[in-house]
Amino acid sequence: MARDEEIPPGAFSIREFARAHRISEDMFYKMAREGWGPAVMKVGSRTLISHEAAERWRREREAAATAA
Repeated sequence: MARDEEIPPGAFSIREFARAHRISEDMFYKMAREGWGPAVMKVGSRTLISHEAAERWRREREAAATAA
């Protein structure tokens, strides 16, 4: 059986999302407060960001940068 680290996660933790997108966790929370962060889901007490939500967020950020 594969070790856990060999199985890609189905969703990012906030820390993983921030690291993967080269932003600070503080920036993540700022984006969430201001309404332009990625969609999140609660699983028990954890807050997670699906890979699909991260992809939508990246497309929205690209569109916003193009429109500016």
